[in-house]
Amino acid sequence: MLDAALQDALTRAAASPRLLVTSDFDGTLSPIVDNPGDARPLPAAAAALEALAALPDTTAALISGRALAVLRELSGASAAVQAIGSHGAEFDTGFAHEIDTTLLAEIVTTLHSIAAGRPGVAVETKPASVALHVRNASVADGEAALTLAREAARSWDVHLTAGKAVLEFAVIVTDKGEAVDVLRDRSAATAVVFLGDDVTDEKAFRRMRDGDIGVKVGPGDSLAAFRVDSPEDVASVLAYLVDERRRKLA
Repeated sequence: MLDAALQDALTRAAASPRLLVTSDFDGTLSPIVDNPGDARPLPAAAAALEALAALPDTTAALISGRALAVLRELSGASAAVQAIGSHGAEFDTGFAHEIDTTLLAEIVTTLHSIAAGRPGVAVETKPASVALHVRNASVADGEAALTLAREAARSWDVHLTAGKAVLEFAVIVTDKGEAVDVLRDRSAATAVVFLGDDVTDEKAFRRMRDGDIGVKVGPGDSLAAFRVDSPEDVASVLAYLVDERRRKLA
C-alpha cells in the first residue's frame, strides 16, 4: 500500500496537462542482481510504463547508466518508451557531446589491468564511459581496485561517478538530471515523476520543480520528497499513475 501523501502527490501529477514519467532501471524497475546481464524489469512495472507511454499527452522514459543498446535489450521496452543510456549521455538520436575515443581506450586498458587477478572485479565498457564493478569481489579486492582506479583517474579528463559498488569514468560530462531536463523540454511536460535508487539518481532529484515528484527507492539519504522500499513498490507507483491518468483523461 502506497503512503497516503505519495498517493495524493501522484493524483495531482496525473491531472497535469502533459505528464513525463521517468525511471531508472537497475534497482528501480528491475531488482538488483549479482550478474548485471541477468537484470530484467518486473513484469508489472514494465507493463505499467508501457501503458503510460500509450496514453495521450503522456511520455514515459527510462534513464540509466547502462549503454543504450544494453538498456533496450534488457528492459524489453517498446519504442513507445523513450530510453536514455550512459547516465544521460546517450539518446536514440546520438550522443549529447563529442566522445574522446583515445582516452576511452586508455581507461579500458587501465581498468582491465586493475581488475586482473582480483576475482569478482569486472570492467564494463560503454560507448561513452567505462565502469569498474566490485559488487561480486571480496572487500579487500574491491577496495583495492577502487583505490587504484581513483588514483589512475587523476591523470584523466573524465567525469567520475560513484554508485553502489561501482565507479564509472565518463569521457563526456552529462548526468540524469540533464537528461530529465532534455526530456521535459522535448515533451513540454508540465509535471515530471522520476523514480530512482542510486546516488546517480540524486542529480535528477535535484532537478525536480514545483509539481514534480521524486521517489527514492530503498534506504539512504536523498533529495527525493518521497520514498518507497523496493522495485515491487515502483510497480505499484506506476500502476497507480496509470489508473489516475486514465481517470483524469476520460
